[in-house]
Parts: sequence; structure tokens; C-alpha cells
Amino acid sequence: MKDVIVSKFGGSSLADSKQFAKVKNIIKSDTRRRYIIPSAPGRRDEKDHKITDLLYMCYQLASHNLNFDEVYEIIERRFEDICIELGLDININENLLDIKEKIKNGASKDYVASRGEYLNAIILSHYLNFEFVDAKDLIVFDNGGQFDSEATQLNIQSKLNDVRQAVIPGFYGARENGEINTFSRGGSDITGAIIARAIDSKLYENWTDVSGFLIADPKIVNNPKPIEVITYRELRELSYMGAPVLHEEAIFPVKQAGISINIKNTNFPEEPGTMIVDDLSPISYAGTITGIAGKKDFTVISIEKTLMSLKKDFYRKLLTVLETNNISIEHMPSSIDSVSLIISNTQLNSKLEKVIEEISIYCSPDSIIPYPNMALIAVVGRGMIRTKGISGKIFMALANKGVNIRMITQGSSELNIIIGVENDDFNMAIAAIYEAFES
Repeated sequence: MKDVIVSKFGGSSLADSKQFAKVKNIIKSDTRRRYIIPSAPGRRDEKDHKITDLLYMCYQLASHNLNFDEVYEIIERRFEDICIELGLDININENLLDIKEKIKNGASKDYVASRGEYLNAIILSHYLNFEFVDAKDLIVFDNGGQFDSEATQLNIQSKLNDVRQAVIPGFYGARENGEINTFSRGGSDITGAIIARAIDSKLYENWTDVSGFLIADPKIVNNPKPIEVITYRELRELSYMGAPVLHEEAIFPVKQAGISINIKNTNFPEEPGTMIVDDLSPISYAGTITGIAGKKDFTVISIEKTLMSLKKDFYRKLLTVLETNNISIEHMPSSIDSVSLIISNTQLNSKLEKVIEEISIYCSPDSIIPYPNMALIAVVGRGMIRTKGISGKIFMALANKGVNIRMITQGSSELNIIIGVENDDFNMAIAAIYEAFES
């Protein structure tokens, strides 16, 4: 179905009747938007609550035999108001009463949590005059709760073959025994990607309340530019370093099928957003960066040992210490007689002294020194590959701001450069790099 677009709309896009009207205009503006994946209603303002959070609260109260009527009334009013304001002639109260009864009778946590998407999809299908197709009849999990990709693919291709336009609730499917099973939070992204892959769609649109991804964190950089095009690999690098991007599991189904993802803003649909494309797409932006992201609070353990490179078992012993303490490392830059372990403080917890002692005993280094309060910054971009002067530009920008670089590492793919700085220099460093490339 190469002429078809699958469109997923997030909770902020469907928070109230006004947002529903925007969504309808978007869908009707392009007849290729044939399969629509809605989330549950999100917050309307800062004081509001997400419907899914309220449903979880109802489940918690019911599971302790406590009255949840007051919380459920908020949910009922929300859906009733949407229907009334949209002028829809559907009896949503019947669905709401049925769900409430099931919660009282001990419905599962996954069932309860999924009902926001279920109800929103029913309302949206009536509003668009599209067919409602329940995700439980498409998305297959085995009875152990593991997603069954192959069975789901066959299911979707079979059941949507004769359905020209459909609204399919996100976030959940069903086990082989019929029990509702949800993905993790944010799972509507995954549902949309699965549908897009199964029907081999032209494009997967992900509509939210932002106009795509930004080159840098707007809390650090004033009004950063949006990223127009990004590859799956670049996205993964930025995501790993803490940039707020798509639900990671949502990337893989469409990546496998070579389907592009367009991140768009429901409130500003005319803006192009960010296009996520195949890793093999041609580069048209040599000499530039795609994005900057980073994380604070690392500890660097610097280890020195003369003739380290000749000690064939040195690295095995070093990694064994980390493994036995259940610690993973972020990076491990090395030279002929030294190696540095860069470890997140969340991994170390209170194990630092124990780890240093064990390395001393097991590896017999000449010196071992910890450096706390470190931050890592990733400068990511295919445009950097084999481009002269990129590193120099980054280092000059940091030097001009008086930022002391404590560590530098670059992978062989040249897709990113990782820079270690003091926690206190983190914001200044990101702002300086952004300014060097975007001013």
C-alpha cells in the first residue's frame, strides 16, 4: 500500500474537542491518511491529568477494594464532554459503564490502562466516519506477554485488506487467550510503527505538540533550530545520550521496512517537522552537525599501568570486576599505558570504593584515580563524516568559552564525537557548540 500514510496522534493532539477538530482537518486534507492510531487524551493544561494516569489510579484503588467512583467520574466527564462538544450521536456512557463494571470485578491492570486509547478510538472513528478496528484483533502477544511480530503481521494484512479507512487504538493488543496486553508507556508509537510496517505504508506520521526534534535542548539553548532530516542511527545516538525522541521500540518496525517517519505538530501542521530516514539515504549536508545531546553525573576512573598493552589478560580482569559488581560502562577510552572507565553515577551508587579496591587487587595498576562530577556531550551527524575541521571547530568553540575538555572519543564510523567536561561546564559547552555551527 505505497499510497497509504499511517498517522499516529498523541495524547496532546486528542486532549479535547478542539484538538479533535484539528486532527480531523489534518486527516481530511490528505486522502492517503487512511489508518489512524490515537493515544488516550492527554493533559489540557498544567493542572490537568492524563486519562491513562487516572485509569491507573482507578485500578490501584479497586485492587485494594477502595472506592474509585470519584476518580472515574473525571474520566466519564472528559469523554462525555468531547462527544457533546463534537455533536456526536454515540452512547459513550454504555462503554464507560461496562469498563467501570469490569474494573470493579477485578479487570487486569493492562485492560484498565488501555481503555483510554480504546474509548478515544471509538469517538474518533465516529467523528471521521472511519471504521473502528480494535487493536486486540490485530496486535498479537503470546501467553507469556511477548510480542509476536510474525503473527501480528499476518493478522494486520488479513484483517485490514478490505478496510479502506480505519481508526485503531494504540498502546495495546491481546494475548492468544484473549487477555489484553499493553506495550510500555508511550506504546502508541509502537502500534503505529507496527501497522505501517505490516501494510508497507508510504510514510509513518507521528503527530504531537512539537514541530519535530530540536538540534539542542531548548532549556539550554535559546530557540534552537529544528532538525529537518535525521537518520535512524543518528536518532539512536541522540536518544542514547538523553535527547527526548521517539519511543525506541517504535523505530525498529519501520526501520526494517525502510519506511520514513515524519514527526509533526498537530497545532502547526503546515510546519515540515522532522523526517527520520533510512541510514543509507544520501548526505546533502556535509560539514554540519545533526544534533547535540548530553548527560551529567558520570565518574571517570583513570587507570595507569606500565606496559599495559602487553598484559593480555588486563582488560579481561578489569571488565570482570565491573561485571561481578553489575556495572556497565558508557565509554572506555585508552592509550598505550592507560585506560579510563566512564561510568554513570546511577550505575556506581555506593560501589566506587569497592570497585577501586578490587581493581587494585585484581589488576595491580600503577595508579588508579577517580574523577567525579563529569558530563558527556555527544555531537552527532553524518555530515561530519570525512569532513575536515569539524573537531577543530568544536574544540575552538569550547576553548573560547573557557571550557576545559577532560576527554575526547570518536567512533570509527565518525558519526559522533563524545566530549567529557565538568558538570558545571555542561550547559555552557552545549551552547558554545551550537553557536559555532548554527550562528
